[in-house]
Amino acid sequence: MTRETIFIVQAFEPGKGNRLSADAPIRCKSSASALRRAEDLAETKAGVVAFATSGDAELGDYDEEPTIIFKCGRLPAPFEDA
Repeated sequence: MTRETIFIVQAFEPGKGNRLSADAPIRCKSSASALRRAEDLAETKAGVVAFATSGDAELGDYDEEPTIIFKCGRLPAPFEDA
């Protein structure tokens, strides 16, 4: 079992009513690159979150609580209180 840390940037667009629509997640090589990408996207998206999570890719077993690197704007419930 090999654990790895991945860095993800997830952006959101306004959906119907009060809902948000998720863009495709963007995988980054480092915490710093995820932060830069999230800051850039924050200027044009309804909401953006960048986070790191560790786990075993072969098993698809990742941490339940990701480490938030950056968040801005309107976000869905799992990220609002993080």
